[in-house]
Amino acid sequence: MNYSVDDLHLFTLNVGLARHCSDWNWKNIRSPFARLYYVTEGRANIMLPSGMYTLRPDYLYLIPAFTTHSYFCDSPFSHYYIHIYEGLQASRSILDKWIFPVEVKAERQDLDLVKRLCEMNPFFQLSHSDPDTYDNHQTLANNLQINQNRPFADKVESRGIIFILLSRFLNKAIPNNHVKDNRIQQIITYIQDHIHQKIEVGQLSDMAFMSKDHFIRIFKRETGDTPTAYIIKRKMEKAEMMLLTTNMPIKNISDALGYTDFSYFNKTFKMNVGTTPQQYRKVNQIVSADAMGSSTNENYFISHRP
Repeated sequence: MNYSVDDLHLFTLNVGLARHCSDWNWKNIRSPFARLYYVTEGRANIMLPSGMYTLRPDYLYLIPAFTTHSYFCDSPFSHYYIHIYEGLQASRSILDKWIFPVEVKAERQDLDLVKRLCEMNPFFQLSHSDPDTYDNHQTLANNLQINQNRPFADKVESRGIIFILLSRFLNKAIPNNHVKDNRIQQIITYIQDHIHQKIEVGQLSDMAFMSKDHFIRIFKRETGDTPTAYIIKRKMEKAEMMLLTTNMPIKNISDALGYTDFSYFNKTFKMNVGTTPQQYRKVNQIVSADAMGSSTNENYFISHRP
């Protein structure tokens, strides 16, 4: 799987040092951005869909976007946190194409790189806030705007550091090619490349040279979802990112994702995410988590599902 670096659009959202004393305990966290940690001292645990992991000093940890996870900490624990957002320039996520290890041993220079990233981006170290105090999506949108308006040299250096740290995981990553049927893999690629358009199942079955019923059966066998469920899931993830990272009117987001019926888009979003798009943008707020009790914090998007 060969990709151009030019297709990888990464932005630093938040970066800082967090110190805890048995206060890093948060459940069912889910965000539209990836998290990268460098642990400096102490121990903590993180529960991911793949299992429980113990976070150790001098190791790097990566949590992909849209991964539900929980934290457990009962002793002093310190780590640097970096939130990485993959921009909307590409129709599909390059990072989604790989299965990354959760943990890698940090290289000798990595701590200096992380410290340099913090030094360059003091405005991304967010102030301490009560976990019951919520902010709106504007915080993330503002950070992205700050990123865009920074001096070009700073943007190049920051992105270079992120690339270097991410490369530690890419060295051990494996292609995410769990789909064995090449016809279905080609259809998935088509869906990803045309997520902003209306996509019909009959259209996909014709492309795969299968009857519609046979195509649905094979697609579900390979992916675990029906074609319709898969398309909706990917569209709703894209909608979440657009709601949280842009000020685009919700009707425009609906149009941009190929929905000609705005009420149907609202209904579909609520069925899959648990709130209407308007409620999601207003209520699905940023909550202080990583640095509770410290002078900096990491903000988490909490999905309020029934």
